[in-house]
Order: sequence, then structure tokens, then C-alpha cells
Amino acid sequence: MKFINREAKMTKNKKNESGYDKREKILLEQDTEEDLILNISLRPQKFSDFVGQKKIIENLKISLTAAQKRKEVLEHIFFSGPPGLGKTTLAHIIAHELDAKVTATSGPAIERAGDLIGILTNLGKGDILFIDEIHRLSKVIEEFLYPAMESFQIDFVIDKGPYAKTIKFSLKPFTLIGATTRAGLLTAPMRERFGMFHHLDFYEAEDLVEIIKRSSKILNIFVDEEGALEIARRSRGTPRVANRLLRRVRDYAEVKKDGKITKEIADEALSLQGVDKEGLDNIDRKILKVIIETYKGGPVGIEALSATLNEEKDIISDIVEPFLLKIGMIKRTPRGRVAADKAYAHFNLKGAPKELF
Repeated sequence: MKFINREAKMTKNKKNESGYDKREKILLEQDTEEDLILNISLRPQKFSDFVGQKKIIENLKISLTAAQKRKEVLEHIFFSGPPGLGKTTLAHIIAHELDAKVTATSGPAIERAGDLIGILTNLGKGDILFIDEIHRLSKVIEEFLYPAMESFQIDFVIDKGPYAKTIKFSLKPFTLIGATTRAGLLTAPMRERFGMFHHLDFYEAEDLVEIIKRSSKILNIFVDEEGALEIARRSRGTPRVANRLLRRVRDYAEVKKDGKITKEIADEALSLQGVDKEGLDNIDRKILKVIIETYKGGPVGIEALSATLNEEKDIISDIVEPFLLKIGMIKRTPRGRVAADKAYAHFNLKGAPKELF
């Protein structure tokens, strides 16, 4: 499998305008170049190494085997779900299993039709085009992609005015894998052109323990069963976060202890990082406290939360909120978000006013 990455821009770690420092945003911080290299090294290369999402994996195996038996190109695939659950990893595994080249890019990175033409014309038969955050493609680019997905052709116009004419250019059959954290923003015409849809959900602690054990072997870290479970419980049901916390605990164990990770050391290290036993970090707790204290438990809209916290609403809605909803800390109502009884209990406060619900 060959890998081509069309989006080589790295985002530097820096203090957010809202005033959150790196420790406060341990679960939301951008990966450094070293972290990105480590993430790639920890990424499973085949289905047998992938932990969790069992139904999705089984369905993908069936689809791949059927396509190979018929000697056909795999249908276009759409992955959705919160960040860090394995959408990109699955795209690379599919390419590896098919022994195909994968070209990876993202919706915002494709700014002009010429960019997309260059990518599409360089794809070979059966190759994989992976577009992350596909819902952020511009309307012009999206419409340009429709005939490429349907009939493996692209139409481009040369000249202007009365001399304008359309030229069709045939492409080699390929598979588009689209991924997004916000499936609801995908347009209906684009959605209709995908043949398979898979939604990735948060992982159970047992699966995250297996992922942590696998990563610790690759990174040559000693972690016992209880230590791995402690990290897993605080990983927000997300493999990417589990691997990130494992590296932070490793740093603490090497500097403060003997390098071995136990339950006690994991607890000390993660508490120091501001990650509590529910997996909440400081920004999670600030959001909950704003809802409880500033807005009297809610309801409050995402715009108001964003303005109060001076934080981007996409971070709140795409990264923070899904986990808080999953563990029952907040609820969505037609009027906005409200804090649930579990959130009040987390801060040892009296339960939510019943009239909120």
C-alpha cells in the first residue's frame, strides 16, 4: 500500500484566546509533529489488529471480499462519528487490505476545481481517495465530484461566453471514502452517492484496555492491567485520547517513578493533568459549571455557551458535547442544553430543578 498525504499543514500548539493553557486542554490540544508520527506508528494496518467496532469491521470485511471476488471496485464508503474513533485508520486499513494506493486530503484543503482534478486524474484503478471532513467541501467542488463518483468522469469547461464548451474526461474507477464528525451537514445529493454508511460510536473500557496494551508494547512501556484500565476509564471512549493519555502517564512514570505504570501512578499522572475519574478535563468542567451556575442549569444554546466561554462553538459541539451527552452529564432539549442530575452530583451539588425537564 502506498500512502500520499495531500494535507501537510501542521497546527502549532499555542494558548487559546480563551485563556486555556495546554494542561487545561489535554484532551483537545492539537497533536505535535512527534505525536502525529507516534499516532501513525500506533495505527493498525489490518482488520485483525483493529480493536472495537465489531459490526462495522464484519460488514467491511464482507464488502471487501465480495468486491474482490467479483473483481469490482469497492463502493464509495461514508464514515461518521466523533473525532478519534478510527475513521482515518479504517480508510488506510481498507487500502492495505485491497493493496491499493490511498490519497488522503480534507474538505477545506480542496479550494479549487483544479486541485480536485489533479487528485482524481492521478488515481489508478481501485485506488482509494479519502476525504476527511467531507461536509466542508465547497458547493462548486462538491458538484464537480458528483459525476466522478457516479460515472468516473469529470466535466470541465474551457473558454468563456459563446466559445465555452464542456469536455468530458474519463477517470479510472476508484473508491471514495468520506469521513465527517457532523453527518447532518452532508448535503443530500452527496449522501445519495455513497453505497455504504457506517457510524462509529464511543468505545467500551474493555476495548480501550486492549488498545492501550497494544500501544504500550509498540512504545515499549510497562503497564499492568489495573493501570491500563485506569487510563481507559478516563479516555472518553476514544482510542486517540487513550494513546495520548498513555504517553502523558509514561512521561510522569519515567520522571517521578520507576517508569512502570500502575493504577496509582496513572491516577496521580492524570489527576495532575486535570483529567478526573469520569474522563472530564478542565474545559468539560467549565462548560458544565457555566450551564449550572451562570444559566441556572439551562437551557442554554450553543451560541451563548460559546460566547460565555470565549471558545469556538465547533469545539464545544463536535468534541466536548458528544461525550457529555454519552455519559449523561447534559441533555438536549428543543430550547437548548441543560445540565442533568449526574452533572450536579459530579460537583456535589443539589440536583437539577425538575422544571427543566
